[in-house]
Amino acid sequence: MTEPKEHVLDWLRDAHAMEQQAEQMLKAQSGRLKHYPQLKARIDQHLEGTLGQQKIVAECIERLGGSTSTVKDLGGKLMAFAHAAGGMTMTDEVVKGAIMSYVFENLEIASYTALIAAAKRCGDLETKAACERILPQEQAMAQWLLEHIPSISTEYLQRSASGQEAKK
Repeated sequence: MTEPKEHVLDWLRDAHAMEQQAEQMLKAQSGRLKHYPQLKARIDQHLEGTLGQQKIVAECIERLGGSTSTVKDLGGKLMAFAHAAGGMTMTDEVVKGAIMSYVFENLEIASYTALIAAAKRCGDLETKAACERILPQEQAMAQWLLEHIPSISTEYLQRSASGQEAKK
């Protein structure tokens, strides 16, 4: 039988790998954006938050006597690379990138929501508080994307219809 605290530690490792993946995806997306300055600025802002989130999660893992998972972190980075490589071949990369970012933010929201509940159940108030600090950042990015996907899509269509580079 697995103790609840072991699950919390494993889920924290998953969250760390998820944040590693987010870092790579955000860097790749930001690095290719040319014609969408508002989106690029918001991605860059969230990237800074993501780096802080990685540190917070790593501190929770270490406090619980664990270490980050090299295998999970590498898997997350490989998935981010595949996502970035796939995006480069799409003519509508900016729109699909915004949509995929929204989906990913919701994955992060669900993961931190589960971690908050699990940490509470285990009496790990430090991990609970750490995840409660991260969760609003993910929610804010998801909300921003949801509000801006229509304008990103419209701008893409306008650029494309006028013969301008629209992809990125």
